[in-house]
Amino acid sequence: MSVIKRAAVVGLGGQAHKDHLPGLADSPLAELVAVCDVDTGRAAAGAEAWQVPGYTDLTALLNEVRPDFVIAAVPHHVGREVIKACAGARVHVMKEKPFATDPHEAAELAALCDKTGIELMVTVQRRFHPLYAVALQLLEQIGTPYLVEGRYTFHCPDPSTGWRGRAKLAGGGCLADMGYHLIDLLIWYLGLPDRILADTSAAAAPGADYDAEDTALVHLAYDSGLYGSLLISRSAGPKSERLAVTGSYGSVVIERGVVRRLDSSGQAVESLVREPAWPGNAAAARIDHFCRVLDGTLPNPSGPAEHLPHAAFLAAAYSSRASARPADPKEFLA
Repeated sequence: MSVIKRAAVVGLGGQAHKDHLPGLADSPLAELVAVCDVDTGRAAAGAEAWQVPGYTDLTALLNEVRPDFVIAAVPHHVGREVIKACAGARVHVMKEKPFATDPHEAAELAALCDKTGIELMVTVQRRFHPLYAVALQLLEQIGTPYLVEGRYTFHCPDPSTGWRGRAKLAGGGCLADMGYHLIDLLIWYLGLPDRILADTSAAAAPGADYDAEDTALVHLAYDSGLYGSLLISRSAGPKSERLAVTGSYGSVVIERGVVRRLDSSGQAVESLVREPAWPGNAAAARIDHFCRVLDGTLPNPSGPAEHLPHAAFLAAAYSSRASARPADPKEFLA
């Protein structure tokens, strides 16, 4: 029987309260032993709400509590220091996406995890959703892919607010944040593209002071002949999420809660539906998977090495936007 893992949550923002703290409460394989946030009020409130010690200093938490792993749900620019502190204490990490803010940071952190022997798993939720795994199998039935179309949009009332509105802090805007999920699916299913042509805008909040894009359009191509585009926006409603891959024998369309295989004329051949699309215990399932990774009974599907291409994709997209020319993401693999 697995020994229950002792976990600490670092960063007590919306994601922690929505997913990670309830997930730990529902997990049979892990228990919450501490919380941490640089905001004194948040740390105190989290400690009281969950009846565990609260910290504002991560090093003190690691030294005094000695958790088995940390769930890091911090602003993007803080992630590096959290991982370095945990690696120094030989404490494993579950990290909210993105893995890193640029290819050099990604390579540095991957090497650090390897050197210190810690497991790090990036919580890209779709990797742990059964319908997205089924889609990977269905792609084998549509022949050679030649077209991919992705769209992920929702309306944020003020895309300029907070650290997410600052490209230097966030490592980018919607493309590096919510777009990371779509990029993850693309790389998982089809691999890293050979060419990327991207453009972005930060124009949804006129007069606001922000430089992290609220909308991005990325054209991509593979030497195999596959091409397509991704549209990502945190300002353009309605909320939508869709990825379609078309091949010589038909297409596979993945949306929230449903995956369909269509024939070449667009008629449905088969479909699978999950209700609800995102069960309430989804966060607990990811935590349980990581506990089994730590036990050595399951592989890590979302470790540092798997996320080096993501950093390269983003770097190529932002380079293309700056130069108004296509970029090869493989040149950004550090």
